[in-house]
Amino acid sequence: MEPEIPESDIQTRNLRVLEALLFAAKEPLGAEDMHPFLSDNADLADLLDQLQQRYQHAGVNLVKRGEKYAFRTAEDLSFLLRRDDVEQKPLSRAALETLSIIAYHQPVTRSEIEEVRGVATSKGTLDVLMEAGWVRMRGRRRTPGRPVTYGTTLEFLDHFGLEQISDLPGLGELKGAGLLSSTLPPDFSVPKPVDGDLTPDEDPLEPDDTGDDLLSELEAANKPSDV
Repeated sequence: MEPEIPESDIQTRNLRVLEALLFAAKEPLGAEDMHPFLSDNADLADLLDQLQQRYQHAGVNLVKRGEKYAFRTAEDLSFLLRRDDVEQKPLSRAALETLSIIAYHQPVTRSEIEEVRGVATSKGTLDVLMEAGWVRMRGRRRTPGRPVTYGTTLEFLDHFGLEQISDLPGLGELKGAGLLSSTLPPDFSVPKPVDGDLTPDEDPLEPDDTGDDLLSELEAANKPSDV
């Protein structure tokens, strides 16, 4: 009969394995990615909490992005690495407005985006946001024509340092940061951001929803580009 391994040794091994997995990962990991490498009775939530505390004051921190975890440079040290950042072309005003509407109103269709903006939204605008990895096609609205709905991605949360979409600033925070005019109408409000699984009025994308099919929808109105 083999000697029983002390619980403390199993716990130490689980922590080391989890630490190695997260350091080696190219993108945030979910529970389904980590559990197979741990002991059968491992308490993943407790292990992650221990790692977060261990790295709380280190050069890298363990952060949560949606339901996944990743190591990221500590916020107070990020300025030291900016010199190595690859210069990226800034988003146009149209793309920024569209991204903001999708983030706060998701799930949202192109026609709903246009209604909020008050102008047509070109295929190019959505293409830029999807190529950046910040916007994804969620599903199809259960309305005539079954338009595609859009939402933000895990990459969006990761890029902007958000744990979940509800961490986006509210009306008071936006005003305090000077991002909204102090002369807004009294009834003006900022939607409470929500995300997650498909809502009751959405259907999942089907296998035959090819890129060409969705592209044709974006081009249907043949509207001029605003980017």
